Amino acid sequence: MSFKVKATVIDFLGDEEKYPCHFLHKIGDEFIYDGEKFTGRICPSMAPFVVQPMIGIHAAGPRMIARPGYYYPFWYAPTSVKDPNLKKYDGLGFRNVLETAVESKYHMANLQPANAFKWPPHGERTVAKAPMAICPDVRTSMLMKLEAFDLSEKGYDTPYFRRQMVILSRVLAKQGISIDKIIDEFSKEEIENIYPALSQILIEALNEELELIGYLEIRDGKANVTKKGEAKLESFKKALSDQEIDALSL
Repeated sequence: MSFKVKATVIDFLGDEEKYPCHFLHKIGDEFIYDGEKFTGRICPSMAPFVVQPMIGIHAAGPRMIARPGYYYPFWYAPTSVKDPNLKKYDGLGFRNVLETAVESKYHMANLQPANAFKWPPHGERTVAKAPMAICPDVRTSMLMKLEAFDLSEKGYDTPYFRRQMVILSRVLAKQGISIDKIIDEFSKEEIENIYPALSQILIEALNEELELIGYLEIRDGKANVTKKGEAKLESFKKALSDQEIDALSL
C-alpha cells in the first residue's frame, strides 16, 4: 500500500571544511523509514525537514511533488535584467539574458533547485520535483535527497504488500494478461475472505504502486511482470513458511 523511503546526504552546498557539520554527517549517509520504524542517524536540526515529508513519500512514492512551486513555468525562463523599453511587450519591462548564470561556489544562488533558469532550458520538468531537504545552518547547507526505493511491507502495509506479491505471481503465470482480468485469477474465497478484500479499484491502486517501483509493466491495458518484479517475488517467497506459501497459493 505504501513505500519505503530513504533520505540520503548528497552534497554540502556551503563550506563544510570551514564550517564542518557538527553531527559529522557525510555524503552517502542514509536515514530510512520502512513503514514501521526509522533506521540510521539524523541530525536533530534536520529531522523536522526530513521526517514529515518522508511520511508523504511513504504514501505517494515517486508521485510525490516536492512543493507547489514545481508547477510554475518561470523555472524554465532565462535570467533577466530590467529594461523599461520592453515594458510595451511583457507589461513589466525585462530583457532576457540568454545564457546560464554561473556564480562562485558558495554564492546564495547555488541554493536554488537544480536545472532552474538555465539557457537553453533543461528539457524535462524536473525543477522542484524531487523532494530535498537543506540544513538550516546555511554556512554548511547539507543537502539530502528523499526518495521512495521499494514497497513497504511493514506495519499496517503488510496485508496490502502480500496482496501485491500474489498479484505478481498471478500475472507472472499469465504474462500479458488484461489488467481488468487479473481479478478473475482469484477465487471467490481469495477475493472476499482475505484482508483486504479485492476489487477492481483496489487492484488498480496496487498495480499502480507495483508499476511505479518497477515490478510491473502495464502497456495498452496489458500487464507483465518485469525481471525486477520476478526477483522481488522470489525473495518474498523465500521468506515465507510452507504454511504461508500454501495459504497464498504461491
